[in-house]
Amino acid sequence: MPALRLHKHFLIMDTLELRDTLTRERRLIVAEDGSTLRLYCCGPTVYGPAHIGNFRTFLVQDLFRRVVELTGLPVKHVRNITDVDDKTIRESQAAGKSLKEFTDHWVERLHVDCAAMNMLTPHLEPSAVEHIAEQITLIETLVEKGHAYQGADGSVYFKVSSFEDYGSLSGLKDRELKMGASDTANDADEYEKESLADFALWKSRKPEDGDNFWNSPWGEGRPGWHLECSAMSMKHLGETFDVHGGGVDLIFPHHENEIAQSEACTCKPFVRHWFHSEHLMVEGGKMAKSSGTMYTLSDLVEKGYSPAEVRFALLAGSYRQKLNFKEESLNAARLNLTRIAELVARLREVGSLEFSVGSHEELVAEVKGGARPQEMFEEAWKALLDDLNTPKALGAFFSRVKDFEKSEVSAEDAGKALRGILFFVDALGVQLPEVVEAEAADVPEDVKALAEQRLEAKSNKDWATSDALRDQIKEMGWILKDTKDGYELEKG
Repeated sequence: MPALRLHKHFLIMDTLELRDTLTRERRLIVAEDGSTLRLYCCGPTVYGPAHIGNFRTFLVQDLFRRVVELTGLPVKHVRNITDVDDKTIRESQAAGKSLKEFTDHWVERLHVDCAAMNMLTPHLEPSAVEHIAEQITLIETLVEKGHAYQGADGSVYFKVSSFEDYGSLSGLKDRELKMGASDTANDADEYEKESLADFALWKSRKPEDGDNFWNSPWGEGRPGWHLECSAMSMKHLGETFDVHGGGVDLIFPHHENEIAQSEACTCKPFVRHWFHSEHLMVEGGKMAKSSGTMYTLSDLVEKGYSPAEVRFALLAGSYRQKLNFKEESLNAARLNLTRIAELVARLREVGSLEFSVGSHEELVAEVKGGARPQEMFEEAWKALLDDLNTPKALGAFFSRVKDFEKSEVSAEDAGKALRGILFFVDALGVQLPEVVEAEAADVPEDVKALAEQRLEAKSNKDWATSDALRDQIKEMGWILKDTKDGYELEKG
């Protein structure tokens, strides 16, 4: 049994341990208030369909939330929508649409894709446009405290030199940083890696912005990209919250800038735990439109793969390592999901169980009530609690699956195994395919004879002979499946 840990008078079983990007250490994931984990995830910039590189990060965050909730700790999950920045303005104008009409379309597409891959819906999904007032207030405080200034171009910039700890998250402070250009050249939402630049908090209106501007104490304009997440996260989760997630590409400059502007404003720690997932490679190279490897979910569905297979393939590797996504990964995902589904069908039959999968929320309630559905798959569960080690977890899981596939299972153990399998499947968030009954086929007499010999060996508990006969039948192109009444033979 896993150890019990006491935190602020709350007894917590099965605590997730996760690497923190800021401290470079593994730390327990606990709620500072002792009751609910406050989680902020950087969401998409909605100027086109999300690709599988985006979804790797979103799915890792979904896995994180599922595992935390299955330990019994509630989560308040906030994922933002970036609906105003350089890209959204540029692309909306190119499409001849208003910013809202353009971004609403891509938000809707995002929601469809997320639902298809069985992602939990965030509790809040704030957008940058909805929080202009909060962003202006944050800038006013930074100007008042001497951390921001209005440049010659009318934009307002954060003074990086005023924040002593700048670079702590990325580690850039320990290396020589190149100085950025003049303030008027640093109003791009994204700038050169490792350039120490005063970044834009408020961008003064330009002709190319069209009608996309708001009034402020510094004139007409719009917020800078980095400011948006600070304003939204602090409004909905507090000035200090538990976990902030995103891809490694956001560590610098986005998250570095979030820390600087937030802590300079509040004089409090911004985030207690930083959580980043690595890049996705495709077919051994960098994902790119030019090479035709920047896949969307619909691209892969058109190739014949299900959203569940895409999800499984994207979660199969460690979140802390680059994942090489390829079609072989999707084919392997299909085989693995079918294998699980077939075992589930067999266990239900052995146990004569009327068993519904149930929702994630129902399973969480069961765990909170003291149940331990994962008992028969404890090693796989512990691997997930060990820095979300999905490769190790899947290895342990399929090792147990093999045990159940090769041996006889009592009705009682079938029920326990089924609960454990569905617990693990829920933690991964994958949906199992339907098991299609094979068409009846004439079984050759020699295969029938071997099956009868195998049944007799099994009844005599001669497991070695039983296994050998099963393997011989398989070599002859037939699959033998145990049932409560004996066995079934299917063409392999």
